[in-house]
Amino acid sequence: MKQIIIIFLIQAAVFSSFAQTNLPSWKDLNYAGDDKVYHMLDIYLPAEVQSEYPAVVVIYGSGFMSNNLKHDAFKALGGPLLKSGFAVICVNHRSSSDSLFPAQINDVKAAIRFLRAKAKDYKIDTSFIGITGYSSGGHLSAFTGTSESVNNITIGSVTMNIEGKVGKYPGFSSSVDAVVDWYGPTTFQIMDSCGSEMKHDSPGSPESLLIGGPIQENDDKCALADPVTYVDPGDPPFLIFHGDADPLVPYCQSRKLFEALQKNQVSSQFILVPGAGHGKGLHNEKYSKMMTDFFILHSKK
Repeated sequence: MKQIIIIFLIQAAVFSSFAQTNLPSWKDLNYAGDDKVYHMLDIYLPAEVQSEYPAVVVIYGSGFMSNNLKHDAFKALGGPLLKSGFAVICVNHRSSSDSLFPAQINDVKAAIRFLRAKAKDYKIDTSFIGITGYSSGGHLSAFTGTSESVNNITIGSVTMNIEGKVGKYPGFSSSVDAVVDWYGPTTFQIMDSCGSEMKHDSPGSPESLLIGGPIQENDDKCALADPVTYVDPGDPPFLIFHGDADPLVPYCQSRKLFEALQKNQVSSQFILVPGAGHGKGLHNEKYSKMMTDFFILHSKK
């Protein structure tokens, strides 16, 4: 548990606040049609008035252990996106203590379907919906990008419904048009062998708690929870950031995803930042601009 708390302390220390005032916004919209805080999202629109805006969904990191950090997601990544003309949608999702995987990706996909269904109400241009997130939010962002159109899937003895049935808009697509993954885990069972200071093989690790058992004893569940499993040539373009000194999520995680994307000829770029840790040295103007430039480029295509 001490190691898990470190995640929150490190992430909180490296985020710059991009607080915006007097901007159009909607807070605590429920995308699932219930009253649960973990099914709430916030929408922020840029100051410049337009009839509609391309959109980027932002997913917070928490080691999959929080169900209400959407405001942190906005503070971490929302400001540069707003300034670049994107609507910013910050999404809560169920924690691992609320429900085991795939509940978390089911929630993110339901939020995207909600955006498409309600696009006119919130000035969303559905011709471009990107997604980004950091740490466990990077995992969910990458997973959203690689698992387009996946419903029920079986590996070994385990079957999961990846799309899920959350919300009232099953007829809308949960696909995204571009992904920026900030140091997210992608291949659970090799995290310790890659040099992590956190013991991910432990029964109490974030990944073990997410799937409901020690990761080394649950091959099939891990494969189903790994974004790398779903990579195929139809995936959207990816931009991946990782620090080579990350003590919690080793950079091999991003490298494995990048290698899988390249093998499948998916447009992708991997930025390995010398000396950067778990967020530290990454959330700054230089890399934020790379993110926004990437989304701008692909929103124009």
